Amino acid sequence: MSNRIAFKPILLKGHERSITSLKYNSDGDLLYTTSKHTTICCWKTDNGERLGTFDGHNGAVWSVDVDRHTTRVLSGSADSSAKLWDAEIGRELGTWQHKAPVRSVDFSLGDRQFCAVTDQVLSYLSSVCLWDLNQNPRVARPITEIFGKNDTKISQALWGPLNKTIITAHEDGRVVVYDVRNGQPIKTIEDATRAVTQISYSKHDLMFITSSRDGFARLYDSSSYQLLKQYNTGRPVNSASVSPLKEEVILGGGQSADIVTQSRGDKSQFNVRFYHLIFEEEIGNVQAHFGPVNVLSYSPDGESFASGGEDGYVRLHHFDRNYLNRTFN
Repeated sequence: MSNRIAFKPILLKGHERSITSLKYNSDGDLLYTTSKHTTICCWKTDNGERLGTFDGHNGAVWSVDVDRHTTRVLSGSADSSAKLWDAEIGRELGTWQHKAPVRSVDFSLGDRQFCAVTDQVLSYLSSVCLWDLNQNPRVARPITEIFGKNDTKISQALWGPLNKTIITAHEDGRVVVYDVRNGQPIKTIEDATRAVTQISYSKHDLMFITSSRDGFARLYDSSSYQLLKQYNTGRPVNSASVSPLKEEVILGGGQSADIVTQSRGDKSQFNVRFYHLIFEEEIGNVQAHFGPVNVLSYSPDGESFASGGEDGYVRLHHFDRNYLNRTFN
């Protein structure tokens, strides 16, 4: 049986449009957020204070990442560029131009390379480009360019363990694992029946979880790619995250706001839902946004989580001691 979980979230309002991505730094004291506007925001996670912005893109910013030591921030935008920033002062360090809008960016382990996903537009296939951060961005060329198996859109790409693979989420429901050395697919997962919207690793990258528009989130082993668990929400899932502290996962999503308005749908579908990692049962939910939850993530210590919605707000939820000490049977 599910239970409503009571939190008093910190409401972060610094974006003019829908939230597209969010990323904690490795220490968990900072949160970086992006939206369908041109600005990247940096927030303190203890009190929600906005520390500053990164300004320089000319289109929606779809993705953000931060390196291990919080010295550099990476972003991908609809203006067909990926940008590198000085994390402390917000100064732009370099720009890598692409042939199409950049949907997703991710630092490699060691932060010496990054991967960028480009959208499928006109005659260009959706692709994953690998870049060397030691190169001058003005003259840099991709280390390699991995194309999807067909013309379907790639939503996201992440480096696999030890930088040996790239794992991609596809609009046709596939998850594909590529060998970085030659760009060849070594594993294709076809469990989802609709678009896979996001992939997220567990602590130490031992597992990864996928979210899908078919209403399921699925947990996989990062080495064997075996399906371990699946969580059925009965509504489209846009984002999922595995707790680094407890045997839980959180899921967020919901039908688009215009569909809900037309059909008088249940607004509770926009709640963030907690599922038991092992037993696959819903154990609670939190009222979150006034529209679909686009992205969410646990903090690195697992004592809080952040969510970003179509309503343009980011919400920081800090667990109280009662919840952290609570066990579910």
